[in-house]
Amino acid sequence: MAHRHVVTAVLASIATAFAGAAVAVAAPPPDTLVSVGSPSTPFSQNKQNEPAVAIDAHDPGVVVAGANDEIDEESCAAGDPTTCPFTDGVGVSGVYFSFDGGGWTQPTYTGLTARDCTGPSACTAHTGPIGTLPGYAEMGLVSDGDPALAFGPRPGSDGSFSWANGSRLYYANLTSNVSADKESASFKGFEAIALSRTDNPRAAAAGDATAWQSPVLVSKQSSTTFSDKEQVWADNAASSPFFGNVYICWASFRSNSRGQALPTPLNVARSTDGGATWTSKQVGPATDNGISSQPDGCTVRTDSHGNVYVFGIGTRNRQQFQMMYRSTDGGAHWTGPALVATVTAPGKNDPVLGRPTMDGIAGARVDLAAGPSVDIANGAPTGADATDQIVMTWADRAGGLDHEQLMWTTSTNGGAAWTEPAVLPLPAGDRPVYTAPALSPDGTDLYVVDNAFTTPYRDNTTDPRGLVGQMWHADVVAGVPTGWASLDRSAVGDPRGTSQNGLTAEFLGDYVYAAATRDHVVGVWNDASAASDCPAIDAYRASLYTSTPSGPPNVLVDCPAAFGNSDIRGGRWADPTP
Repeated sequence: MAHRHVVTAVLASIATAFAGAAVAVAAPPPDTLVSVGSPSTPFSQNKQNEPAVAIDAHDPGVVVAGANDEIDEESCAAGDPTTCPFTDGVGVSGVYFSFDGGGWTQPTYTGLTARDCTGPSACTAHTGPIGTLPGYAEMGLVSDGDPALAFGPRPGSDGSFSWANGSRLYYANLTSNVSADKESASFKGFEAIALSRTDNPRAAAAGDATAWQSPVLVSKQSSTTFSDKEQVWADNAASSPFFGNVYICWASFRSNSRGQALPTPLNVARSTDGGATWTSKQVGPATDNGISSQPDGCTVRTDSHGNVYVFGIGTRNRQQFQMMYRSTDGGAHWTGPALVATVTAPGKNDPVLGRPTMDGIAGARVDLAAGPSVDIANGAPTGADATDQIVMTWADRAGGLDHEQLMWTTSTNGGAAWTEPAVLPLPAGDRPVYTAPALSPDGTDLYVVDNAFTTPYRDNTTDPRGLVGQMWHADVVAGVPTGWASLDRSAVGDPRGTSQNGLTAEFLGDYVYAAATRDHVVGVWNDASAASDCPAIDAYRASLYTSTPSGPPNVLVDCPAAFGNSDIRGGRWADPTP
């Protein structure tokens, strides 16, 4: 590759080894339903996507997942039955707990809800049961999804961090104002970044809203700011001089500069007091003009020495790259971006949606399919056995439409050099759309989760389409992943049965997620196996590509009950080669 990092012969040899064929393993446990509180009908209460998951490094039996979850939204039958809107004021940041890695629970709290708005009367949000993060309505806020979760040490009474104090869960998400009145708004702009925290997951899982601290606004906002695509990480290796620091990265979409540009800088905020207060820093320029753009779809991680790494996908001279920023002083100063790898983003632009899709017309938008997902073997919770190896994965279209590949690259020297990107071989016909790696803290095992389409791009809405989730494992020997095995391959679902609330296209969100311990992995992905295709919706979507588009159907009358019933599935798998 012709960019600034020279890949050494030793690192390049890893790429060759990583490209080996997968091997089978005996009787792994099946995947399970994570979004257990979701009803199968009606739409859109049955809709979940964009899953994230975190494992407590200090207490690995504690696992928490998040997702965009519309369990509290109104039914399509409320008001105009041909529309399925989000209900003003109702949150969508779902949360799920597991204390054995396989059985999940979704708590019920109290907040602004519309889950009892089943029509025909129009709906107004009111106080009632919710399956999403509590405490937002009380602050004039709405939890708006894009979940990101991380565990770190809890601060003591003197402000110092120690695992002896226990653990703290951080849940970052987007937030908007309940009130449309600017004078009554809790913050300026359209979307902000907010953070929820709990030191008692078991009480939170049991429905105790007081186990959560009040949400904290993290992003600095102007009247035109739309903060988006955030991720959170806590420095969870006790060997780090910045142990306990918490970091959140996001893209800050600003005014459109009178149509000449869309300034979109990458921002990183850090907290040194357990998430109570935040210092935000713009780590790069704001330029976004089609020729050069700044990193989006960010990922943030730390190594055992407290170095902080932020990755995103951006453009230089019209070429897309995976980019990396790095801080060696706990997020106070940053260097970069370093250009890690060239990228060809998957998808074909959809003329109706105005965004790329992979599975066909009116398909699920895949803007961030090429976004980088990263993990670091930082030795948490102590840091003592860290290798600090970094692995990045993404979906790439360099081979052309219908020949997308799951790409990976790795660094064993703090991001100074990276292997030449190589392909992780998937079953024939799989077209990866979202992917995420998880390294065991000691660096001996690498897991990769992916969502993939199993059918070629469709230029119609009548032919079936396929979506699958899968978990992979490889041993890492001297930095080289070997012996790839599939731990799980989910049932295939038809993504035509998923939907945007506006009904014009499918919807799967932007990512999947995995987290690993020294002896197991937990992964989560988007699932459409319980979603029913609706011929009336297929016909409506197809009409939008003609000169005589039709109106949307009455979903609850003209469609199967399980239309729109997307779920989050996943599971816990033991290291198959301990």
